[in-house]
Amino acid sequence: MEGPTPVSALLHAATMVTAGIFLMIRSHPLLTYAPTTLTLMIIFGALTAFFAATCGLVQHDIKKIIAFSTCSQLGYMFYSCGLGNFAASLYHLTNHAFFKALLFLCAGAVIHSLQGEQDLRRMGGLVRVMPMTYISMLIASLSLLGFPFLSGFYSKDILIELAWAHYTVPGTFAFWLATMAAFLTAFYSTRLLYFVFLSKPNGYATLYKQAHEVDEVMLWSFRPLIVGSIFCGFVIKPIFISFGAPFFLSSGLNTVNGLNVLMDSEFLPFYIKLIPVVFSFGGLFGALYLYNSSELLYTLTKLQMSQGFVQTLHFFFIKKWYFDILYNRYIATVIYEYGLSLYTLGDQGLLEFVGPQGIFNQLSNVPSLRTLSVTEQYNLVLTSVGVLLFLFFGLL
Repeated sequence: MEGPTPVSALLHAATMVTAGIFLMIRSHPLLTYAPTTLTLMIIFGALTAFFAATCGLVQHDIKKIIAFSTCSQLGYMFYSCGLGNFAASLYHLTNHAFFKALLFLCAGAVIHSLQGEQDLRRMGGLVRVMPMTYISMLIASLSLLGFPFLSGFYSKDILIELAWAHYTVPGTFAFWLATMAAFLTAFYSTRLLYFVFLSKPNGYATLYKQAHEVDEVMLWSFRPLIVGSIFCGFVIKPIFISFGAPFFLSSGLNTVNGLNVLMDSEFLPFYIKLIPVVFSFGGLFGALYLYNSSELLYTLTKLQMSQGFVQTLHFFFIKKWYFDILYNRYIATVIYEYGLSLYTLGDQGLLEFVGPQGIFNQLSNVPSLRTLSVTEQYNLVLTSVGVLLFLFFGLL
């Protein structure tokens, strides 16, 4: 679904796209008594985080990359609800709103500056033209990938640590998938920044001659989001996941098991806490090294063109694991054909035959009814109504 960029900033940050997570959080009294459902939420949440990260890795549309990152972050929040830590999920949802809104607004500024261009392959070199937008998008991207001491670092790392501290097979499964998703998130966020701002200009000269920094009104909309992307995680952490906070005690947003998991996550070994950070930095520096090394990039491109497996994998990711094809072929088309048959046999068939138009057509073919006077037709209608009322009350 596509829309104007400011609308995307609102929907992906705090409104429609995150409504499903908010529903899960609001439903925590019911979910607490459904352990099987919580286990499925852990598995599917972790799969969603990894799935969306792989899709965002190969996209070329600047807004699609950010949209897939939203889907990936929702996977983190979803499996956190499955772990029983609904407050931690709400904590990441709040932090996510700041840097995701900032990312979309910065993307809109870039698209506006390039006269509607959204393809990364036709951008580059905009750091000289749009320095404030670059700084804003850099802060938002670093917060998204979990750079230390920014908002995303606090909540995202806590969600990954909670998965390990669950000490179950689904929890360990979610931990490693979320860690791989963190690596991919850092990689495609750096890729986005590189292609838009740091690489050599690849677009049309006429667009670059008109490219400019956005006006002061748009830049002012960035500033509160920049502050939230930097400081929100640290400032509101005691409200959501501190044991003595009034909100924490009164909300009931954590199950007993969730409280135990949260306590265990505070005392995990240091090397376990370091794993997500190392993977995030690995994605960041890996993307910088890859796209700054023309020889390595050329080798990988040639490998993609010559090796069938690499081509298949790339096509698999860019086609979103064929979910759209499977959905359209085996769900949407089947439902459409079933509805069409019901419409043909029901609305245009049986219901049309016994409905007012069908009755009128049938009675119009009776010759004797055509010669009735107005009084006789009136008596016939009253008699029919009387019979219907008799049948109705007789059945009651």
